Amino acid sequence: MAAAVRCLRRVLIHHQRHCLCKMASQASLYPCSVNSLLHNRHFAAAAAAATKPARKIKKGAKEKTSDEKPVDDIEKIKSYTYMESDPEDDVYLKRLYPRRIYEVEKAIHLLKKFQVLDFTNPKQGVYLDLTLDMALGKKKTVEPFASVIALPHLFSSEVNKVAVFTANASEIKIAEENGAAFAGGTDLVKKIMDDEVVVDFYVAVPEIMGELNPLRKKLKKRFPKATRNSIGRDIPKMLELFKTAHEIMVDEERQNFLSTKIATLDMPSDQIAANLQAVINEVCKHRPLNLGPFVVRAFLRSSTSEGLLLKTDSLLPKEAKTTEAETEETQTAEAA
Repeated sequence: MAAAVRCLRRVLIHHQRHCLCKMASQASLYPCSVNSLLHNRHFAAAAAAATKPARKIKKGAKEKTSDEKPVDDIEKIKSYTYMESDPEDDVYLKRLYPRRIYEVEKAIHLLKKFQVLDFTNPKQGVYLDLTLDMALGKKKTVEPFASVIALPHLFSSEVNKVAVFTANASEIKIAEENGAAFAGGTDLVKKIMDDEVVVDFYVAVPEIMGELNPLRKKLKKRFPKATRNSIGRDIPKMLELFKTAHEIMVDEERQNFLSTKIATLDMPSDQIAANLQAVINEVCKHRPLNLGPFVVRAFLRSSTSEGLLLKTDSLLPKEAKTTEAETEETQTAEAA
């Protein structure tokens, strides 16, 4: 037992000597002055920064402030001057040439040509995209509108479903004989509220308008209005209009953009142009002509082609110029 204790003591003594020698050899690698400052070394950078003198600003140079706005990425893009001549090839850099503006007849011809070259459907739709100036004056704008027009040349064989609001039994019979999908009074209102009846357009006689108030929020822009020719006593005439009517509506999100189908590409060019003119004439009724052009830009496109920018000067209705004789007659009539 005593021998084992003595052996363990010798091992511990040798281990202690070995550790002390190793520590001494590591400490001898550095001077004493350095070793004493090693634990403060991480403060050296902060101390140097504190003692560094402030940067001198040259006279006339402006200090940079945090309020300066960064340069817009668009401003960094190199601007190119347009080429003087038209492109000679079909493939060219669009940024080097101004966007082409076409007459209606030329644009329709190109759309028909694109269809042949691309082997697309010859009966695809033709669309008119309009950007509108909705300003009326100081802090006033044109409300987004919806209109119904009778196009000169129909492009669809489908007949619209029309509901007629009237409480008169004889008028209900007339409506049904002239092709109304539904006709009735309060019973028809209840069916529409319960989603049992859904049609394309709604027309009404003036006497029943007070009973249609529950439908205002549900029908929204399709609620019968005199400005849309959907209120009247001539039921056959209203049905004749709305069964083949074409609806145009301003986009609710963009509020200054209107896109509508006006024809199919297989129709004659003159019929497409006539439908286009009818749509523009109807759109321009929603803003006084003396405020300037209502249509800012007009693009004509097909279902598979790009939009072609149109010349609108000849398409927009002109403000009627009154002669001096007409002005004098008007003033005389007002004075009388």
